[in-house]
Amino acid sequence: MGRGKFKGKPTGRRQFSTPEEMLAGTSSRPRTFKREEAEAEVEEERSDEESEESSEEESDKKKGTQGVIDIDNPNMARPKTLKARDADMDKTTELSRREREEIEKQRAHERYMKLQEQGKTDQAKKDLERLALIRQQRAEAAKKREEEKAAKDQKKAEARK
Repeated sequence: MGRGKFKGKPTGRRQFSTPEEMLAGTSSRPRTFKREEAEAEVEEERSDEESEESSEEESDKKKGTQGVIDIDNPNMARPKTLKARDADMDKTTELSRREREEIEKQRAHERYMKLQEQGKTDQAKKDLERLALIRQQRAEAAKKREEEKAAKDQKKAEARK
């Protein structure tokens, strides 16, 4: 019988164990994976210890003229790696010029806005004067409307009599 356009893999299909099989312990999955992983970790630890010992011996032996001439090349020196627990948290780093200027700019803006709220800046004084003038004009307009309304009501009252 034809399989269609695509063939299946020659390795066969995956077989997944069901939750019931996992609980019963009859899963076809090998249980040695965790053991193999643990053995690999132990071997890595051993190799790390051996490499540390060998690196100390290698640093004593210098090839060619390196033993005769003492060179202090910063590019040759390996950078010392800092671990998180060894890092000094109290040590403050100096800010770059752009960062300092940005912080100063923010502080100046905050100071200006604070003075603006208190009404001490020139712009705030002009705004307050303009606001007072507008309030005065609105009050006069309201008073005028009241007078006109009162006059209109009075005319109506006279017309009724």
